[in-house]
Amino acid sequence: MRAVVIRRFGGPEVLEVIEAPLPEPGPGQVRVRVAAAGLNPADLAARAGLFGPAELAPGEFLGLGWDVAGTVDALGSGVSGPAEGTAVVGLVSGSGRRFKAHAEYVVVDADAVAAAPSSVGLVHAATLPVNAPTADQALGLLGARPGDRLLVTGAAGAVGGFAVQLAHHAGLRVVALARAGDEPLLRELGADETVASLDGVRADAALDAAVLGSPVLAAVRDGGAYVTARPGAVPAAERGIRVAAVQVRPDGARLAELVALADRGVLTTRVADTYPLAEAAKAHARLAEGGLRGRLVLVP
Repeated sequence: MRAVVIRRFGGPEVLEVIEAPLPEPGPGQVRVRVAAAGLNPADLAARAGLFGPAELAPGEFLGLGWDVAGTVDALGSGVSGPAEGTAVVGLVSGSGRRFKAHAEYVVVDADAVAAAPSSVGLVHAATLPVNAPTADQALGLLGARPGDRLLVTGAAGAVGGFAVQLAHHAGLRVVALARAGDEPLLRELGADETVASLDGVRADAALDAAVLGSPVLAAVRDGGAYVTARPGAVPAAERGIRVAAVQVRPDGARLAELVALADRGVLTTRVADTYPLAEAAKAHARLAEGGLRGRLVLVP
C-alpha cells in the first residue's frame, strides 16, 4: 500500500508517500480500505513535532490521519463485526503509529468504528469521526442544560459548526462567534445569535473551539463552565467557573449515534476540497493558511 509518513518534523515538505506492506489487523481490530481521510489541525501539529518525541530516530517514521471512511476488508481475531465489505467511519487513535489513516489501508480498533452514513458519500463521511465527537464530548464536559446560553467560538469551523448544531438540537441558546460574513451559515446551522466580537457577550458556558482563552472565559458568568478544544491551553479558573479541555477519545457506539444524526439532517458535513495522497503537502499548506469553511479530505 501507499502511505503518507514523516521521518523528521517540520513543514509540509517533510511529508513522504512510501510503499509499505499491507497492515494486518490484530485482536479486536479491523482493517479498512481507505476511501477518504480527513485532514485536521492535529495532523499539522503532529507533523511539526508538537506530539511525542523531540525527534525521530534514524530509520523511524510516523503516520498521520485520525479519521477515516472506507470499507472493512479484514477482521482480527475476536471480532464478529462489522462484517467484511461494510462501509464504516472511524477514529484512528494514537499519535505514535507508523501508519494511520492517510494511507490506502489502515488498521483500527473495531469498537472505534461505526457504519458509515447513508445520506452522504464517503468523502463527506470522513469529516465526521474526529470533529463531531470532539464537539459532542466538549458539550458533555460543559454540562449545559436546555435553555442555557452557550457561546461557541470558531463557530464556522469544523468542530465549532458541529457544536452549534448539537447544542441547538439539545435546546441550548447558541451565541456563535465568527467572521461577520459567516452569519448566513451560522443561522443555517442553528445559531440563535451571531457576533463578530466578544464585546458585551455574556454566557452560561463557552466552548472555545478557536482557542482564544482568557477573553472567552471573561464572557462566562460566575459559576459557569468553559471548555477549550486544545489540551494544554486551559486558562486559570476564576469566579467559580469550571474549566477543562476536550481530548477526543474513540467511541464507536456514540459515533453511530452521531452518524444517525447526520442521516437525519441534524449534523451537516462540509468538504472544502479533496487531494490525492501524492498532494498531501499541498493539503497541509492549504490548511495552514486558514479560512476554510469545511474540511480538507485526502482521497487515496
